[in-house]
Amino acid sequence: MRKPRDFDAELKALTDKARLLKSRKQGQLGELVMATGADALTPEELAGALLDAGATIDTARKEAWRKRGAEFFQNGGAAARRGSRKLQSGAAPNDGGASSTAGPTGAP
Repeated sequence: MRKPRDFDAELKALTDKARLLKSRKQGQLGELVMATGADALTPEELAGALLDAGATIDTARKEAWRKRGAEFFQNGGAAARRGSRKLQSGAAPNDGGASSTAGPTGAP
């Protein structure tokens, strides 16, 4: 005869696993913020930049961001850090990055 399944134990195990995955994701996002140099921004600036990025519908701009992100991961983050230093020194981005004058949809 088969042993009955313990649904409560299975549910608890799944809940614990979901909690662990969420915690790991939050940690990785924090590491990404630090690795890109975005931790130099205030929380308000970072939130505003992310909100603009999430609201943009410009596919060319998103593709430029995707390419730059892929380059970041392939090169261990060195290229993105160089790019953020250029932006801090006042040089204009040449890859379609968001400017500080962009509206809520990312359009200048």
